Amino acid sequence: MIKKNIPNAITCINAIGGTVASIFAVNPFDISGGLFHYQWTWLFIAISMLADFFDGFAARLLHVKSEMGKELDSLCDMVSFGVAPSILMFGILTASDSAPWWAWGAVAIAVGAALRLAKFNIDTRQTTSFLGLPVPANAMFWIGYSAAIIGGIANLATVWCFIPILLIVVYLMNSEVPLLSLKVSSWNLKDNIAQVILIVGAAVLIGLFGVQGLMWFVIFYLLVSLVVSRGALKPQK
Repeated sequence: MIKKNIPNAITCINAIGGTVASIFAVNPFDISGGLFHYQWTWLFIAISMLADFFDGFAARLLHVKSEMGKELDSLCDMVSFGVAPSILMFGILTASDSAPWWAWGAVAIAVGAALRLAKFNIDTRQTTSFLGLPVPANAMFWIGYSAAIIGGIANLATVWCFIPILLIVVYLMNSEVPLLSLKVSSWNLKDNIAQVILIVGAAVLIGLFGVQGLMWFVIFYLLVSLVVSRGALKPQK
């Protein structure tokens, strides 16, 4: 019984991270370490991402995959990679202006993630790769986007920039665009060259741009996936 629930316990850490991230996103106070509340939000979403990776790894390692684990994973992902980024962006946009009406568009981030996760759970084609932008990548993009606004790229906080980008990201989450998975299928470098390129690209972009680099990495991820997977993953009718 303990072995069976180890992956579920890790998944619950995902939910805890997403919930705490949401709390920090709407409460401008610091605990320690000199971090601002939005930086705590980024940190706890990152913790959720680690938990989301290791719960699946633990389930495969212990051979205890289950339908409950699959459903629990999606519910926790909704909190961490749908609701938390939505609240984060609403807070960042309202802080950069006097409560603009279009900041409410950030709610679409959560709605798009919910639709994505519901579709993913019943889609048998997405076992070794993805159709549409995964919700962790969605969260990663909005962390980088919020960091870019805070870093001084004010145009990203305007209605003319935010709304079109929002619609594109929500569309990508629920599209049939073939995208790579970071799961390693073997220890053969030749079989995982795309994953290596993505990891190196992430390191370079984050090294150059800091947290903002996450936004550019998601764009890089989309481009690499389209180049590598073009024609290799065809959606079934």
